[in-house]
Amino acid sequence: MSTPDRPAPSPVDHRAAVATETARFVAAVKGADPATPVPSCPGWTLADLIRHAGSVQRWFSVLLRGRIQEPPRSRDVDLRLPVGEDGWADWLADGATEAAGAFAATDPDTPMWAWGADHHARFWARRMLFETLVHRVDAELALGIRPRIDRALAADGVDEFLVNLPFAGLFAPKVADLRGDGETIRFRSTDGDGDWLIRLRPDGFGLDPAGGGVDADATVRGAAADLLLLVYGRLPLDAEALDHTGDRELLARWFANSAF
Repeated sequence: MSTPDRPAPSPVDHRAAVATETARFVAAVKGADPATPVPSCPGWTLADLIRHAGSVQRWFSVLLRGRIQEPPRSRDVDLRLPVGEDGWADWLADGATEAAGAFAATDPDTPMWAWGADHHARFWARRMLFETLVHRVDAELALGIRPRIDRALAADGVDEFLVNLPFAGLFAPKVADLRGDGETIRFRSTDGDGDWLIRLRPDGFGLDPAGGGVDADATVRGAAADLLLLVYGRLPLDAEALDHTGDRELLARWFANSAF
């Protein structure tokens, strides 16, 4: 399932977007009750969500500063958690400051170990961005705020998800069941460029370079933001905003095994 290093398909500044998305996250949760349940992350409260997102930022920042060349043996990092329940928003903002420092100190083209397809420092900035963005959406949904996602970021996020999913077996073990005999699934954006063709093979699955030149066994169409929420399980396939055609059993198998 090896895939050559593949840069982002759009001119998204992932490092700057981490700061922007974190600021939106912070604005949403500032003053909110940290015990608020987060329906899109069953069992989590707002405090759990913030702790997860901020911990990811700090952990990735450690990896970037260390320019790691092999899988880390430990995930221990000094989180410096807030003392009081009213400190979560500021603690989250501090994580973005740490990330900005790590970005500034590390050329995005620096070769690094990464669990996904792109073994460069830029992988970690891109991954951090979509961890932050999706959990910002989770927080807004929990607080009754209608999420808004920049179209370019959404399309880049769909691409990032689909490019890296074949390598995510360590924490998404069901992807091992996404095998087939050449069946194809297309995700097509209806509000701009964005056309992704997934092919299931006997040895695994991945993006098909043939792209738009192939008829798919099943197709899902929607705005890029809705496709992003779909692949991350924040929007159901039968949502009004989405249209799907073709093999429903194939789509059901995909979504049953592609949870990230």
